[in-house]
This record gives sequence, C-alpha cells and structure tokens, in this order.
Amino acid sequence: MKNSMNRRIFARFGALGLGASWLAPGAAAQPWAPAARPPAELPDLPPPPPADVDQRFFPGFRAESVRTAGATIHVLRGGTGPPLLLLHGHPQTHVMWHKIAGELARQYTVVLPDLRGYGDSSKPDGGTDHINYSFRSMAQDQVEVMRHFGFEKFYLAGHDRGGRVAHRLCLDHPSAVLKVSLLDIAPTLTMYNATSKEFATKYVWWFFQIQPYPTPEHLIGLDPVYYLKHHLAVQGKTPGGVTPEALQEYLRCYCCKGTIHAVCEDYRAAASVDLDMDRADDTAGRYVTAPLLALWGAKGTVGHLWNVLDTWRAKANTVSGQALDCGHFLPEEQPQAVLAQFKMFFRP
Repeated sequence: MKNSMNRRIFARFGALGLGASWLAPGAAAQPWAPAARPPAELPDLPPPPPADVDQRFFPGFRAESVRTAGATIHVLRGGTGPPLLLLHGHPQTHVMWHKIAGELARQYTVVLPDLRGYGDSSKPDGGTDHINYSFRSMAQDQVEVMRHFGFEKFYLAGHDRGGRVAHRLCLDHPSAVLKVSLLDIAPTLTMYNATSKEFATKYVWWFFQIQPYPTPEHLIGLDPVYYLKHHLAVQGKTPGGVTPEALQEYLRCYCCKGTIHAVCEDYRAAASVDLDMDRADDTAGRYVTAPLLALWGAKGTVGHLWNVLDTWRAKANTVSGQALDCGHFLPEEQPQAVLAQFKMFFRP
C-alpha cells in the first residue's frame, strides 16, 4: 500500500514537471534533493549545505553561528567599512542577496543572516501565541547578531518578511538603526486592515499559512517543491531572476518539517501578536525615526494596491523611494538598480 501511494505521488510530480527539473541544467541530482513523499517522511531539518556553497555565492565571506537569547542564527559576514545588515524574506534565505552582496562588501561590512526558522538558523518552538516568531523576537536576534560583531549602530535593509523584521527593529531599537530600506512591503497592519478580495487572492499565503496547526503544514508538506516554486513564480515577474543555483538552496532549506512549521508560525504571529504590537505603537505615537528608503516592484501587488510612500509616511519621519521595473524579488530581478539605490542611500 505504501509503495503504491509513493508511486502515485512520484507520478504526480512527473506530471507537474517537478522532480529534479528544478536543478540547474545539466546538474546531477544531489543526495538532499527533495523527493515526493508524504509529510511524515520529510526530514525534520534541512540537510547540511554543500561544502562550497558559501564561497560559490559569496566569495570572501565567512560563515558563523551566532547564539542569541532565543535562537542560533546562521550568518555570513564579508567586506570592510560601515556595517550593513541585510534581511531576507519568505520563502528564501540569505542567498537572495547573492547578486549584490559582493559589490556592497567593497564599501560596507555586509552581514547576511538567515532569520530564525529559515535557512540554516535554528527553528525554536513557537511559544504562547506564536510569540517566538513575532517580528519583535526576530528583530532581537538581529540586534544581538550585530552586537556579536561589535556593531551597536548599523545600516539596515529588509525584503518581504525581513522588511517587517526591519520595521520592528527600528521601533524597538531606534538608536541602533542609522538608515533603513524596506523592499516591496507596506506596513503589516495597513495591509491587513485594507484586506480586499484582490489582495486576499494575490497574497493567499497570508491567509492560508495563518490557519491553525497542522493544516497548512500538512498541505504544504505534501508537495513543498511545488509550493515554493509556485510562490516564486507568482511573485516574480522577471524570467531567470531567481537562478537555478539559488533555487536549489531555497529548496534544500525549505523542504523539511522544521522550516515549514516555522514559516507558518511566522505568518501566524504576524496576524496576531504582531498586529497587537503595531496597534500599541500607533496609539502611543511611536514611529520610525531613521531615514527610510522604500523600494517596490512596479509589476508587483504591493505597489498596485497601495501608495507605498504614503503608507510609510504614516509610520516614519523621513521617507523617500521609488518603484523598480520588476516583480516582488527586487535584489534578484533588478540587482543593479537595487545596488545603485543602496549606494546612494547608505552614505555615511
């Protein structure tokens, strides 16, 4: 019975064109390549990364595990100069910065962590009301990571979930942030308060992944390769923007029970305790004091449904920014444009 079920699942993957098709053209299947399997058969944690992966994506960077009060954060660091912390989004890892990190390292000390629950960082229990995956908890990790490297103040940029962590970091630790850039997001509370049929349809994972455990975990776990690839395809608008090599890393880290549960906890926290914190900030009149650069994809959902600059001017003191000619994944779809914006904005 079990073998028959596995054959059906493998056949479904073949019909979808998945299986090993996400590998780089001509690449041999890796021993950690996710196979179609029931969720119970997924590994608990990502398999170890290939030995040369850091140097392939980030030549000259050094990897380290930094223990914070609530997690162990996998982080790469490279370059010299003023510190610049770059935070990735869902469903990716620090690898999403690979097209621009090397060039930035010519002028900055670039710090590239995996958020807790993502990549090769630890995946702690969600805690009461998902508090351990709140943006506050994730922001605290990053402040401790930067202190570990000797940086009390730093430049900060975040994409997607990393942008929401960056927003919270600016509110909870205002003295630490010199300048902040937020990529393809509007404030979380603003977006949930203005939910429409169009938004709920285009950002379905905001409403699917917040459902109680274990339903989202089970359904994602039935076909995590498809789920991740579909997510990237829906939000990306530049063919080839996400390289096959980067996709391999995203799949390696995503296709396990620990990551799938952690990312659902991240979204559950964002729809509950994080909104409570945001409302408390609004009531108290707290706002982002660091200069803020907002960048978004002209072909994406956020810029289509919101006036991005206006949403951030309601939350921050000094806001500038513009749309770039791409979808959601700015650093991978328009790396040179993001690089130029960062170099202009993150000037001492």
